[in-house]
This record gives sequence, structure tokens and C-alpha cells, in this order.
Amino acid sequence: MDEQEEREIRARIAALLSEHRDLDDMIARVSERAPFDQLQLQRMKKRKLAIKDQLSRLENMLIDDIIA
Repeated sequence: MDEQEEREIRARIAALLSEHRDLDDMIARVSERAPFDQLQLQRMKKRKLAIKDQLSRLENMLIDDIIA
């Protein structure tokens, strides 16, 4: 992997971390309101999990393969 690819991956990770935090805040705010939309909440939680999976894949791409 060259430096340009690594910078792109790190930039994508930063963007996903920001989106993950934003979703966390939105989920908290939606949950606080008494009559909240359960479907909307489920969609946000599902998106948050998908972001977490993407983050894991991208972070694994940055780790050099170790030959045992």
C-alpha cells in the first residue's frame, strides 16, 4: 500500500468516526423524547453498526500482514 492510499483510508476512517459519534448523539436525543419513532431509531442503530464494521475493515487494511 502506498502513502496516498494510506492517507485516503485514514481520511475515510476519520469521516466514519465523526458520523458514528453524530449518530450516537442523534440516537440519544431521539430516545429522550417520550413518543419516539422506533423505526427511525432502529435504522440509526443499524447504520451505526454498519459504520463500525466499515471502520474495522479499514483499520485492518492499515495493519501490515504478519507472516507467522
